Amino acid sequence: MGQGSENGSPFPSFRPSPLREKVLGEVHARPFRALTAPRTIIHYAFLTSSEEAARDQAWLTELCISRGGNGPANGARHHTLPFGGGTLSWEQHAEFTTYTWDGAIGTDVIFGEAPANHPFGAAFRAPGDLLVAVRLELRAPRDSETWRDHFDPSSLTVSEVYDGSATVATDFRQDRDGLTRILMFNKNLSEVQTGAVVQRLLEVETYRTLAMLGLFEATRLQPEIRRFEIELAEMTGQMKDASALGANQELLDRLSALAADLEAGATASTFRFGASRAYDEIVKARFETLKERAAPGELSMATFLSRRLAPAMRTCQAIEDRQAMLSRKLARATTLLRTRVDVELEDQNRSLLQSMNRRARLQLRLQQTVEGLSVAAVSYYVVGLISYLAKAGKEAGLPVPNASVTTGLAVPVVVLLIWWIVRRIRKQHGEH
Repeated sequence: MGQGSENGSPFPSFRPSPLREKVLGEVHARPFRALTAPRTIIHYAFLTSSEEAARDQAWLTELCISRGGNGPANGARHHTLPFGGGTLSWEQHAEFTTYTWDGAIGTDVIFGEAPANHPFGAAFRAPGDLLVAVRLELRAPRDSETWRDHFDPSSLTVSEVYDGSATVATDFRQDRDGLTRILMFNKNLSEVQTGAVVQRLLEVETYRTLAMLGLFEATRLQPEIRRFEIELAEMTGQMKDASALGANQELLDRLSALAADLEAGATASTFRFGASRAYDEIVKARFETLKERAAPGELSMATFLSRRLAPAMRTCQAIEDRQAMLSRKLARATTLLRTRVDVELEDQNRSLLQSMNRRARLQLRLQQTVEGLSVAAVSYYVVGLISYLAKAGKEAGLPVPNASVTTGLAVPVVVLLIWWIVRRIRKQHGEH
């Protein structure tokens, strides 16, 4: 058994992982706030880059300090602070930042004048481009149907959540202030359950909007992919007729450039399509958690959104599939053409080597001929020197026989000696 720690605990002290505190804190980072009716919730989501997110966190820190509080900790992605009699929540995500404020409603008029104490006035600094804007009102149940006047009947959805414990109505359209209206009537949810439902409804609106971004990326890529398909078909047809090495090399260059353009587009869209799939799965998960179903005689939110969101996701998947198919076809065509070019280059190299071999044999024969002539020439000069020596020795009184006989006898000896020397030199060069 381990020994107790120094502080008297019966359990030993172990060295914690650097991520332990973050992992444990992440579970409690976004608690559901208890909410009671009537209440209004205003929610904004902004697309932010890493630089914009850093500047936004610095601005939020200044805002918190100016109101006598503490800003978010270094590296924190969630923070809340009291504001205007309610609560302002800030969250940073991979590509967007959200601000959510909830406050009390001082009027019975549904979607009346917004509370004047909300934080999104002239002093608010938007961290990036606005993508999501929601105004959700939490109300007690009422029998009157006048609330329908605030929605477009052609796209109105009325759903029951948590087994009928609350009713939610929205038309997913913007009002005169540019906010999507959501109306929730709480029947018998607890305050914590109400906060959970509100947060999930806001997430549905946020993530379904983010999921739709992939559709516009797919729409942008579609003409370009069609152009790639046409060019690939044309170049594949040209491959059948091209036989010259230069033509095949030109086709190979064009195929390589086309493949580079395709991969650049596919790489740039990979994140967008992957994010859209993830956001779509989150929306589906939130609807399952809400246990959402259509109110009697009404259209549910999930059914309404699936009519457009599902085709959008299929379009994104189709574009990804076409990119992958094009990439495989381009790879096969490039490999085939490169093989053809390599074979043609090998044929040229083989012909060049054969030509070089013929030239080498001719050079060898010429060299042998030159060597034979050189032996004769050198022997002629050496024999001439011997003749001069014999004549000079005879005139000097040396016992030299007839100079002509001496010269004639020296000819075969000199020729053999010169031939042997040349052959030895050539043999040494061949060894080296």
